[in-house]
Order: sequence, then structure tokens, then C-alpha cells
Amino acid sequence: FVLKYFYLCSLVRLLREELQLLQEQGSYVGEVVRAMDKKKVLVKVHPEGKFVVDIDKNIDINDVTPNCRVALRNDSYTLHKILPNKVDPLVSLMMVEKVPDSTYEMIGGLDKQIKEIKEVIELPVKHPELFEALGIAQPKGVLLYGPPGTGKTLLARAVAHHTDCTFIRVSGSELVQKFIGEGARMVRELFVMAREHAPSIIFMDEIDSIGSSRLEGGSGGDSEVQRTMLELLNQLDGFEATKNIKVESELQKISVII
Repeated sequence: FVLKYFYLCSLVRLLREELQLLQEQGSYVGEVVRAMDKKKVLVKVHPEGKFVVDIDKNIDINDVTPNCRVALRNDSYTLHKILPNKVDPLVSLMMVEKVPDSTYEMIGGLDKQIKEIKEVIELPVKHPELFEALGIAQPKGVLLYGPPGTGKTLLARAVAHHTDCTFIRVSGSELVQKFIGEGARMVRELFVMAREHAPSIIFMDEIDSIGSSRLEGGSGGDSEVQRTMLELLNQLDGFEATKNIKVESELQKISVII
């Protein structure tokens, strides 16, 4: 009887705490623009605008970085919690949890290509200090092309195995979305996930789905595909550094994108 009484009391206490949480006012979700000083940051809240807010004493200012999602109190707009980045479930499924077990020894007849991809992908990931010492920029990625069955995907899997990087595989057709801006948003979230799990390799299969040459008088669907490709180029050559992210693109006919 005593144990049952204590069990019921603890259950009632938990229900009261949960009820209290449900009755509390929700927080605003914002995005950090930049830190103003050690106690204030500039936050963008949609659709209200930008605000300079205080930081709760429990939050470390070093953890508040630009573009991170934060929670603001409903009454005082005080930053009281750092939220995880919002990633589309479809994008998160693109990350391969298990590192591929393919090796260079499994690939035959591609000695020249293996040497080149080691210099472009593997060397910058393992020894970035060599590029810094020489004062040259690291390569952003490679484009693999050729008929089916010539070892393009196997070569990408072998690079991921030898570099011990996070391997993210995405098909170009998955980035072709129905609504305007959805494909570009997926590309942005794809690179956000790659930065969080850096060093990482993004293998984009069927890149010609979004990277075909431009045609005059294209339809609305063609314009959306071009927006997706422009966002990919912006992520590669934009302001944010992508030193620990390498992109391997694959297609069958290179004449499609030239």
C-alpha cells in the first residue's frame, strides 16, 4: 500500500509539471545575425524583423554563432536556449551512416583517375596544411563522367572509405521539386548538414538533372531547376568556407551541361 501511494504521488507530480509546461507561453524562434558584444546579439525573427536581445546568464556567448537557431522568451525577448539546426528529413536521410567498404584495390583500369582524385579530394582532407603552406586554395570537388558501369560510383565510395569522411549521397532528381524554392532550400540544408559532420564528401549522382545547359524560352520548371543549380554554385563559391566539404558530381554525358 505504501509503495502504491508513493507511485501515485510521483505520477501526479509528473503530470502537474507537464501541465505547467503546457500552460507556459511559447518562445519565439529566431536566427542569429551577429554578436554585438558579450551580452547582446542581433537576432532576426520572421516576420517581425531584427532585434538586439540580451543573452541569458546560462548561455555561453561562444556557442552563439551566426545563422544558428535560438529561442527567445515571449515577454522579454531574452535569448534563453540554442536550438538545433532545422534539417529536412529527406535531407537527413541522404547521409550514409556506414562508411563504404570499397577500396582503390577493387578498381581496375582507372589508375590515372585514382591518382587525380587522390590529389583533389583525399590530399586536401588529410593534409590541409600543405595547401596553407603553399598559399593556394583547395579544390572544391570533381566531376566524374562516363557511360554506366565504368566505376564512377565505386570510385566515390573508395574515396569516402580512405578519407574516413561523412559520406552524403544525393540524386540530382531528388532536388527537382514541385514548388518554387524547395530545391534551393534542400541544397542549403544539405550543406548545413555537411558542415556539421565535416569533414564530409557530397556525392551528387545525375547532376545533369539540375545542371543542364540553359535554353532560351524555358518553362517555369526549367527556371526552378536553374535556381537549384545557382544555389549549389553559391554554396561552393559563396562567403562561407567549404574547406572540409568536397563535392563529387557524376553524369553520363558531359556534353549535356556544356
